[in-house]
Amino acid sequence: MPKPPPPSASRGPGPSPVLQRAVVALQMGQVVEAERLAAEVLKANRTDVGAASILARALMMQNRNEEAIAPLERATRRVEDPGLETLLGAALGGAGRRNEAIDVLRRTIARRPPYLPAFQALAAQLHAAGRIDEAVAVLESALALAPGSLEFQLLLAQLLPQRNERGRAREMLERLRVAAPGHPDVLAALARVLLLEGEYAAAADLYRQVLAQRPDDPLTRTSFSAALLEMGDRAGGEANLRLALRGRPQMIGRTTSALTMASHGRFFFRPSGFAKFLS
Repeated sequence: MPKPPPPSASRGPGPSPVLQRAVVALQMGQVVEAERLAAEVLKANRTDVGAASILARALMMQNRNEEAIAPLERATRRVEDPGLETLLGAALGGAGRRNEAIDVLRRTIARRPPYLPAFQALAAQLHAAGRIDEAVAVLESALALAPGSLEFQLLLAQLLPQRNERGRAREMLERLRVAAPGHPDVLAALARVLLLEGEYAAAADLYRQVLAQRPDDPLTRTSFSAALLEMGDRAGGEANLRLALRGRPQMIGRTTSALTMASHGRFFFRPSGFAKFLS
């Protein structure tokens, strides 16, 4: 699940020029510069909530979640803001303090008017904790508030197969495919359900459509490979696994699983043998 959007960088009459530069730097992916500028603003004004949020966001983008917690906690003590609280929940979760993250986000979703990104963030933390039923309940409550949200419907449909509700997930995704033709996330989620149902050719066709839009997506290519292998297309499956793994050592686990678990796959006694085979 995607990270929550950054809260507003300004409060009161408007941000300072330095903070404005920090916002631009963050938007351009210059996270070190955004961190430096936001820290400069906070050094001059420890109560600047906008600077605290930008600093925390920059730190989180560098996987320094633990460091992002303190400025966010100080900021949320000064002002009640669901965006800041949602960001704090994400930082806590990223730092491994998942129970604290869940507690913060549960309080946030109870606020009215509702702040929908907090529902998404809470569902993500619950899912990461293996609490699938609770994550589903949170998404269903979000959909009760925003029944037309494609994003929440898609997130729910992605979780339902983990409760063996593949039929319900498939119905939702088929409706979403009509509502949003060609949407790659919808197609990929539906392909996953079809793969689980053993409809390998139909799944492969959907994965092809996703890869036409995202040719460099290694996860989709790995799933496509799994479908091809199950269809008996060993050459095609292995060729796509090579593409998924190329230059991405972090994909070794997923590609190994796809190759060894398929009914027409291969087995290796050593990981080095698998890596050599796909090199």
